[in-house]
Amino acid sequence: MAGRINDDDVKAVRDAVPIDAVVSDYLQLRSAGGGNLKGLCPFHDEKSPSFQVSPSKGLFHCFGCQEGGDTIAFVMKIDHLSFSETVERLAAKGGITLRYEEGGYNPASQRGERTRLVEAHKIAAEFYVEQLSGPEAETGRTFLAERGFDQAAAEHFGVGYSPVGWDHLTRFLRGKGFTDKELLLSGLSQDGRRGPIDRFRGRLMWPIRDISGEVVGFGARKLREDDNGPKYLNTPETSIYKKSQVLYGVDLAKKDIAKASRAVVVEGYTDVMACHLAGVTTAIATCGTAFGGDHIKILRRLLMDNGSARVIFTFDGDAAGQKAALRAFEDDQKFAAETYIAIAPDGMDPCDLRLVKGDEAVQDLVQPRTPLFEFAIRQIVGRYDLETPAGRAAALDEAAPIVARIKNGSSQHEVAVQLAGILGILDTQFVVKRVAQMARWARDRGGRGPAPAPERRSERSQSYATPPQGPAGPALNLRSPAHRTERELLKLALQRPELVSPAFDAYGEDEFTAPPYAAVRRAIEDAGGAEQGLESAPEYLARVRDAAPNDVVRAMVTELAVEVFHGKTIDEVYAGQQLVQVRLRAVDRRVREVTGTLTRLGTRSDPDHYAAVQKELWVLQQYGQSLRNDGAAAL
Repeated sequence: MAGRINDDDVKAVRDAVPIDAVVSDYLQLRSAGGGNLKGLCPFHDEKSPSFQVSPSKGLFHCFGCQEGGDTIAFVMKIDHLSFSETVERLAAKGGITLRYEEGGYNPASQRGERTRLVEAHKIAAEFYVEQLSGPEAETGRTFLAERGFDQAAAEHFGVGYSPVGWDHLTRFLRGKGFTDKELLLSGLSQDGRRGPIDRFRGRLMWPIRDISGEVVGFGARKLREDDNGPKYLNTPETSIYKKSQVLYGVDLAKKDIAKASRAVVVEGYTDVMACHLAGVTTAIATCGTAFGGDHIKILRRLLMDNGSARVIFTFDGDAAGQKAALRAFEDDQKFAAETYIAIAPDGMDPCDLRLVKGDEAVQDLVQPRTPLFEFAIRQIVGRYDLETPAGRAAALDEAAPIVARIKNGSSQHEVAVQLAGILGILDTQFVVKRVAQMARWARDRGGRGPAPAPERRSERSQSYATPPQGPAGPALNLRSPAHRTERELLKLALQRPELVSPAFDAYGEDEFTAPPYAAVRRAIEDAGGAEQGLESAPEYLARVRDAAPNDVVRAMVTELAVEVFHGKTIDEVYAGQQLVQVRLRAVDRRVREVTGTLTRLGTRSDPDHYAAVQKELWVLQQYGQSLRNDGAAAL
């Protein structure tokens, strides 16, 4: 065992790597007010952003799926890493050397599998880059030069070369301490007759990086005539490389995609290079597979997917390119963004276009022109003879179901009108009704009818049901003034403890009527009270989260720590109002209980007991009146 990472080092990692910087590697964040940021959640599909990040507290929370936590929890969840792997990765990012409680520094051979495979790919990428300058790689350098890429371009994209021999990289990585098992798991090596051999030999190498910039695979281009393999050979599916979940160039393009709310999808590695060098820095490509649902999820998070976003597909003008465009159109409705297609004159791809006509031609190519739906419809309609009634009817029968898949009613109507024009059918309403009819049939066949509208945050909160493993008791109901005020007070204790401390720490669990809120109050107490938050907010919140008895309460702590306040001005006056309301309701509840006790006792009970209960009631009534008259001064 490598040993447990020192607690102080874990804290140092949390403090050194801002959560907004980490999350921004995966999705676009915009201001949510109150110092918080928001974006589309990477853990579930949504159309409007309910995912919030609080940089000052080092926490994230999704109000849609309830995922939440600190920087470490985010990376663990999104990259499927263990706790130690995550801390190691973030420590490397923050320049922190970790100490281990048992056995000193962590030996490389004992680190997590994912960390080891990523490290092997990083070293392999450096190895390939170094080989590109050698005499054997002359053909590779020539290949790049013929396509307009100089040494600086190759360095920018990390292009390298894999030597022809059987096991150059394998032996090199063995020398770095990697085992044969790790080399086979990474996909960098494969089984040979006498043990592992290099998977890539005598090829030009493009490193494929995930959205955070780590090398997770390679794309290899054939250079020699005696190479019997495919033109392009990619890393096989591994625990760190899933081709349906990576986009080549996304690490370089993500910031400009987010800034411009625009993405250009091209077909190959050289096309991405050509676009970026021509100034189209939002270009990305799939890695040996069709553009699909997982790729859309990545882009939607970067685009903050909305009606103003643009996705432009560039496909070759040949039959394969047209087929790819139609395949992309099948997923078109998963975008809120407008989707377009760009086909260069003479069917050239962006790389060829840049060579022949220069950078401006590439920039002009990707200006949105033809909507993807229009291209798809014209491809279908083009197979029929529109000069005859039978041809127009047949074309309508095939194209109408495509238009019927458009979910937005107004967009569907508009495209149906355009379809009538393309077909040359003068009775536009006939086509519109035909499309609407097919849309109804499709819903009926699914047995579901129209999809329900997305649930709004406020509506969901008003009927928040505590999960089965959470604290027992009635469900939260934010229509209840008591629950709403208790929630505000807990938010103050977590986010602005200086406004409610030390008064808050004198409040008991029984003053919070919702069991989940009582559990959060207990966690704050177990963490040392709100007074602990006066020094370091991230450390205080980490202690409260650690004190939570289970994941449900921990998630509630995170949610309350990032949720915006209902008040317009959050100051001592506002905090005092919440403190008073929670205490006053608790006093009123106790008054009702004591009044009931007096009624049950009656005048025939023990006089001393009766008098004591009467005194308690009088004290409670006087305290309640003071709270009503004097507010926070009576606390």
